[in-house]
Amino acid sequence: MTNRLTDQTSPYLRQHADNPVDWWPWCDEALATARAEDKPVLLSVGYSACHWCHVMAHESFEDDSIAALMNAHFVNIKVDREERPDLDKIYQMAHQILTQRPGGWPLTVVIDPHTQTPFMAGTYFPATASLGMPGFADVLRQVADWYAGNSHKLGDQKQQLDKIFARLDPAPGQLPDRKALTRAGKELAASFDRKYGGFGSAPKFPHPGSLALAERLGRRGDERAARMASFSLEQMAAGGLFDHLGGGFFRYSVDDRWAIPHFEKMLYDNGPLLAACAQQGLTTTAHATADWVLREMAAPEGGFYSSLDADSDGHEGAFYVWSQAAAESALGDAYPLFGAAYGLDRPPNFEGRWHLQRADDDATLAEQFGLAVDTVAERLAAARQTLFEQRAARTRPDRDDKILTSWNALMIGGLFTAADALDRADCATAADDALAMIRQHLWCDGRLLAVHAGGRSHTSGFLDDYAFLLDALLTALRTRWHSPDLAWATDIADALLAHFADDANGGFYFTPDDHEPLLHRPRPFQDESTPAGNAVAARALLHLGWLIGEPRYLTAAERTLAAGATLMNDYPMAHSSLLLALDEYLDPPPVVILRGGDPDGVRTWRQAAARTNALATVYVIAADAADLPAGVADKPAEPDGPVAYVCRGTVCAPPARSVAELEARLG
Repeated sequence: MTNRLTDQTSPYLRQHADNPVDWWPWCDEALATARAEDKPVLLSVGYSACHWCHVMAHESFEDDSIAALMNAHFVNIKVDREERPDLDKIYQMAHQILTQRPGGWPLTVVIDPHTQTPFMAGTYFPATASLGMPGFADVLRQVADWYAGNSHKLGDQKQQLDKIFARLDPAPGQLPDRKALTRAGKELAASFDRKYGGFGSAPKFPHPGSLALAERLGRRGDERAARMASFSLEQMAAGGLFDHLGGGFFRYSVDDRWAIPHFEKMLYDNGPLLAACAQQGLTTTAHATADWVLREMAAPEGGFYSSLDADSDGHEGAFYVWSQAAAESALGDAYPLFGAAYGLDRPPNFEGRWHLQRADDDATLAEQFGLAVDTVAERLAAARQTLFEQRAARTRPDRDDKILTSWNALMIGGLFTAADALDRADCATAADDALAMIRQHLWCDGRLLAVHAGGRSHTSGFLDDYAFLLDALLTALRTRWHSPDLAWATDIADALLAHFADDANGGFYFTPDDHEPLLHRPRPFQDESTPAGNAVAARALLHLGWLIGEPRYLTAAERTLAAGATLMNDYPMAHSSLLLALDEYLDPPPVVILRGGDPDGVRTWRQAAARTNALATVYVIAADAADLPAGVADKPAEPDGPVAYVCRGTVCAPPARSVAELEARLG
């Protein structure tokens, strides 16, 4: 028997289609059924690559007796948090309010069918009580009994929750000055792990937003912040957070040393980390990550899949870990060098086996084995390829084949950055293919859709879809100019202002103005697993406004920063991406529009700009480029060779007609 999840586009929902639980997807009919039967809604939120989601499914949702309890007392709704981030944001926030601790996945919430108000919240529950956690069956009985006798109290619960949501929604404040960025730098330094890199303690996440803020502060002259960024990225790339055979980063580390990850790979992490590695000069890691994306995550029609599971053959990490015997059998005489390089000559680090991470660098190994450093690098590369090919015969982790607009935009930006930094045309081609796929399947009547899966595109786009794609298009334009992309960027910005803006308080709501009514309409300013949509929107609108001279975009960005002012002052590290936008608002980076010239000449000018001012953004526009908006068209090409126009904010300098003049403008 199957339930109502059989025909859903989400692989996560389809994983539960043969549960004995009478699951519904989130829909009006499910909520209407709950109201008609006066049953509370049991809302279970997760995603397909989530290890503990699988555990709870096997322990509870596949158990006939627990399913019978769920079916008797609840209307049960399964939600893929990647398809419905709006619901996940609301009920994660509610979980934190109700339990006074952070949430996570699987998220388990029971809500009033009449008002969608939660009155019980938790995450993973074991089937029976263990390790200090109540059993799920007992929880179900207690909640059902409570609802039967107390549902009349839920009106008061909604009023209280509405008041808390209102208090959490920030009021606009005075725009911070650079002292906010100084405080952020001090807070980053206070949480920095000087031994292993990264910020905070285990479990340790890569936090690309914090890395980007530290790197930006470094470019502004804070050498300590620059070192925090580079050292953290180096440690992640050397540790077990990185897949040394197949490329790509795992989601987080369970320890302080970046040694043992939670083994799922998410598209949203790898886009920003690819860009960071390429820009910071970690070329081997960047190339391997780009190779992984193009090899394993690219859809034939363009675009990129969402994630790879942590589990295979029923065990977390089984695809990635090694025994000494298997590695030695595959490598033969190359084993001693490889084993010393990747820790196989040391005690096992994962359930009696070895998860690969760099134990010694090439220089140390060269001295130990009496080899040249280049020879060590070549032999290790060959050994990695051998083990990669051996590993390919194992049972692969499942892949979530949804194409999400927002996550694709993060990867598109990463690939264009890598294409520029690594001189890889294949990265730019794949990014362009993804843009074409989004435009064909997820852009309809001037609006974005959020999800494409199973040949279907659906779900009205969220703030992140618009903000991230706008930012990705600007990165694309800096990599290679394509006038239709600029026109598309302005269409996206206009839709963002028309359907998401909070006209009273500034900033943008997560859901559009014609979205279904939900318990709350959040305005997210805080970075989570992805950068805050308001932060990316503010920064992208600044760049687009400066490029084409559009005051509406600059005003919207300024009002967004004012809306998040208190949050940036009070909780700087949690708002790293918003502080990046503030940094550029307070001190606009130079924008260089380079017109005309042959490829070699253009390359020389671009290199001069990057060498003179690392914060400069450069747009190379051919002399015969058509369909340019007025703010770009008024910077024409000249017949005698390249000419550069340098602007800071809304102020432009006279044109530079030589490399020396360009350097003077940027100095």
